[in-house]
Amino acid sequence: MPQSHRPSRRTFLAQAAVAAAAAGGAPLLSACSSGGGGNRNEGTTTRKDAERILPAYTASRPVEPDIPGRNGSRPGFTGKARPYADLPASVPEKTGRGGRVTVMSPLWGTPPEKDCAYYRAVDEAIGVHVDWETQDGNTYGEKLGAVLASSGIPDVVVIPSWEMQGRIRSAIDSRFADLGRYLSGEKVRKYPNLAAIPTAAWQMSIFGGKLRGLPIPSGAVDIIIPYYRQDVFEAKGWEVPTSAREFLDLAREITAPRARVWACEDMKWTAFNVFGVLPEKPYCWERQGDGLVHRIEKDNYLEALEWTRKLYAAGVVHPDARTGRGDAGTRFTAGQSLIMNDGNAKWYGWTYEQSEQNPDFRVQGMDIFGHDGGDPRLYFANPAGIWAFINEKASEETVEECLAIANFAAAPYGTKENRLVRYGVEGTHHTLEDGVPTKTEQGVAEVQDTYFFVAGAEAVAAFPDHPQVVEDWCAWQQRMGAFMKKPLLYGMQVREPNRWANIGDQFEDLEDDVVRGRRKVSDMQRAVEDWRRAGGDRLRDWYRKLIDEVGESAA
Repeated sequence: MPQSHRPSRRTFLAQAAVAAAAAGGAPLLSACSSGGGGNRNEGTTTRKDAERILPAYTASRPVEPDIPGRNGSRPGFTGKARPYADLPASVPEKTGRGGRVTVMSPLWGTPPEKDCAYYRAVDEAIGVHVDWETQDGNTYGEKLGAVLASSGIPDVVVIPSWEMQGRIRSAIDSRFADLGRYLSGEKVRKYPNLAAIPTAAWQMSIFGGKLRGLPIPSGAVDIIIPYYRQDVFEAKGWEVPTSAREFLDLAREITAPRARVWACEDMKWTAFNVFGVLPEKPYCWERQGDGLVHRIEKDNYLEALEWTRKLYAAGVVHPDARTGRGDAGTRFTAGQSLIMNDGNAKWYGWTYEQSEQNPDFRVQGMDIFGHDGGDPRLYFANPAGIWAFINEKASEETVEECLAIANFAAAPYGTKENRLVRYGVEGTHHTLEDGVPTKTEQGVAEVQDTYFFVAGAEAVAAFPDHPQVVEDWCAWQQRMGAFMKKPLLYGMQVREPNRWANIGDQFEDLEDDVVRGRRKVSDMQRAVEDWRRAGGDRLRDWYRKLIDEVGESAA
């Protein structure tokens, strides 16, 4: 996962994500412009038009979850894993035709040897040889921009949502194939695992009015989690806070600088949830009378920043969080800070990491409260955040080979294909002891998140080695899911006019300066006024017209 000492939107999006024939006739885009003209690819695809593009959904769950999904939560699997030979197959016969496909993807780790046993085993099972062009995930955007501007685009290119800026977003519409002729409607039946991808994830895979992306689905409640050290809380007899005021009071009680213990890390992202702040663009608008108001214009946005600022001013935030030194997760697991917000992948990651060196370690998700102690107002997470795209110039044979890879990679939990992709070959890359797949030294070196990026199955929670994590995480998601709302334009890809697409880029850095006391809240208020003059008001008019045209209303 991306490494960053300061909690950034890009980091959280990456973590959240790494733990998924177009109809003819009238134009599929509801395009808006201010003044004359406007790019034909600006806007979004209406839900009605999307229905003619989307693959027909067919559920596929070979293993029933121990914890069914509720309120949008992930289904959870707590049972022991079965031997590979006993697992059902979702792709009983090879669908590849022996072709060769080049895939470019990010990788957070050491790339395996190109001819390693893991790659050979998966390629043999699919019937396609994959040439992997993995790139450092932390600098992926730089390489991605250069590749998309060249004439040497690989057959498949993986693009995460946090890299879809500027020219990269424009290149998606011009450089990648329309997959509708292969997957729209009943055509997807040829690829049953792709047919089982939730429709909401496919909805977000429509770019420029065409089905271009192969999605990795996300969980609807995969939002930022305020974690706390449950083991320490229980030992000290501390109660979990239920309001913003209680949080600050508890933080003061916890903090003991002489003992090198501070209550928390930077809590800005949790503050946005506590105060009910709208999500990031394009879901950042809310109806107000006959018009729209942006998240940065609402009082709760400033209130969230002011509350986070108070935490810093009170000295309850670890001092290294102010300067960006060190790693917040390391401080948290070491007990130097006892509360921090991070992506959902850390729940299992920290538990696994600490299981041997600190067997008493227990992390829990703090229920998000409304700032005044009432119910919170939360917003569903995006249905997908990473896509694989197929080169527009790829031949029909190559496209079908790519789809064969995607169909295999999207195998649901509990199948032979899923086990092979996640753990490699049993006996070579992992062993199965007491129902727990454990990677061998060779498995650790070779089995990386590569095929995973070509397409994904429904998001689930499944950790047979730590079933308590599954129970806790699913229970937290079920509780938080009860307070979730859909913002305007939820789950729709929206391409803003280029002239206004970057006018809000400065706000994240300014937010960090404000909460750390380097800038004043009044500086943020002036920045909002500057944003309006720089095009924010015209962007508002554009969104209002777009929302009216697509007939959107918040859920």
